[in-house]
Amino acid sequence: MSETLLSARNLAFELYEVLDAEALTQRPRFAEHTRETFDAALNTARTIAERYFAPHNRKGDEHEPRFENGEAVLIPEVKPAIDAFLEAGFLNANRDFEAGGMQLPTLLSQACFAHFQAANAGTTAYPFLTMGAANLIENFGSEEQKRLFLQPMIDGRFFGTMALTEPHAGSSLADIRTRAEPAGDGSYRLRGNKIFISGGDHSLSENIVHMVLAKLPDAPPGVKGISLFIVPKFLVNADGSLGPRNDVLLAGLFHKMGWRGTTSTALNFGDNGQCVGYLVGKPHQGLACMFQMMNEARIGVGMGAVMLGYAGYLYSLEYARQRPQGRLPDNKDPATAAVPIIQHSDVKRMLLTQKAYVEGAFDLGLYAARLFDETQSGESETVRQQAHELLDLLTPIVKSWPSEFCLKANELAIQILGGHGYTREYPVEQYYRDNRLNPIHEGTHGIQSLDLLGRKLAQNNGAGLKQLVRRIAATCGRAQTHPNLDPLRLPLEQLLSRLQQVTLGLLSDLALGHTTTALANSALYLKAFGHCVIGWRWLEQGIFARQGLATGITADEDFYSGKLQAARYFLTWEVPGCLHELDLLESRDSTCLDMQDRWF
Repeated sequence: MSETLLSARNLAFELYEVLDAEALTQRPRFAEHTRETFDAALNTARTIAERYFAPHNRKGDEHEPRFENGEAVLIPEVKPAIDAFLEAGFLNANRDFEAGGMQLPTLLSQACFAHFQAANAGTTAYPFLTMGAANLIENFGSEEQKRLFLQPMIDGRFFGTMALTEPHAGSSLADIRTRAEPAGDGSYRLRGNKIFISGGDHSLSENIVHMVLAKLPDAPPGVKGISLFIVPKFLVNADGSLGPRNDVLLAGLFHKMGWRGTTSTALNFGDNGQCVGYLVGKPHQGLACMFQMMNEARIGVGMGAVMLGYAGYLYSLEYARQRPQGRLPDNKDPATAAVPIIQHSDVKRMLLTQKAYVEGAFDLGLYAARLFDETQSGESETVRQQAHELLDLLTPIVKSWPSEFCLKANELAIQILGGHGYTREYPVEQYYRDNRLNPIHEGTHGIQSLDLLGRKLAQNNGAGLKQLVRRIAATCGRAQTHPNLDPLRLPLEQLLSRLQQVTLGLLSDLALGHTTTALANSALYLKAFGHCVIGWRWLEQGIFARQGLATGITADEDFYSGKLQAARYFLTWEVPGCLHELDLLESRDSTCLDMQDRWF
């Protein structure tokens, strides 16, 4: 088969046409980079992903980690893949040259990482979690914590996790019961249980650094009483050498429908009263710290969902080109040869839907990475602040929209393969199972919708929302110079106008304290808001596709025409459907809210 991870041509279109990655090389931080160094990093990522990650994707799914003698045992292929990833420098792609990093923009490091996410979600989770934990310690840890824990993580010797969820509480972090008692020497003794901790045990690294949420004895109730602690699997001596095993017990492994190559663990902290932890940041400020890792993870989960959808799309596309079956409706002669199924209109519909979902979401994920670069290296404080506000607003969309709609793309990939799609001889059923976990990873769709409507929209007096509206309007203004884009532009403008009206009403209700009714249908709101954002990103792609066609380069004509057709599909088939959902939101429809337990 041809491309199996992601389209190199589409990636180049995103990076160098839509998002202007080369402009970043004009900034002092990235001045030593060029398009050539960017492409070299991308080619290395693709090579390692294809050579080391993709080959054991199926094996990791069929042979899950085993619980043996209190330890998690993985298939042997995982370690060489991780080592190749580390040796190539991708664990520290964003870090300074002086710190052993590649000093790449986040836009490029995200594009590199996307190859690994498409190749093998289970194995990729281990460095993914480690990068987030390392960034957390770097931003909030003490100098001693950075020396003992961060540097070995940067070196790839220690890996990391995030330990939030508890059996009784689920996503309700306000109700966690893990406790941390001061030990009198600056450290703490933790006691509690955490579940669904990805990467919670393995032998891929010398040590595992758990970032654990717990409550101090004097903690106020709720989320305002949560503190953050470093809890290593092995204690670390003052000289950096490993000490004895900490009182962290692997109680067992969960066996999920997807991501089977990633250990999903139940961890007991302090069964023997000797679980040593170290406070990160200030007491009772742990959730504020952890939100950095959680938001990074949310964007990463969204991109992971995109790439699983993308892999399924590419596989079903190639299959549809190769699989002969049936004849076109106007051909009644059974003696004629069967046609490839890609010629059937309904198969085209399913492929076009996948393309619209995965390439729209891919653009959004990379756009979010570009925004993060603006927060770090934008030319002024105003630019950096604006980028931060917009990225904060878009984070629930970047996480949740791909988790829902790229999963739908996986469903369509299975359908295109027909009966074969449901068998394990073909990868599309695994892509679906792996992707089915993403709607719950790092906050469910419902939680993200509550965050968007209940918190993010009104944040900083609506600064992020105002920015988004301005940017969409600017894109629509540019699209007006291409009259043949009017059929695409007008549905987006109509949705944006309607969305603004409904949003103002919902925000007014929230300001008046009508919280329950205003948030009752927040999931519908996130869907409509997300479709508006993806529609905007498709109109952007449509503009650049039109400009590309104007160059007259024959080799790119099919690529740009495909972009315009996908934009046409999303903006004329998908976007108008949101108007009905906005009607339900505007009327404060209470169908779901009014349903009673006893009526089920």
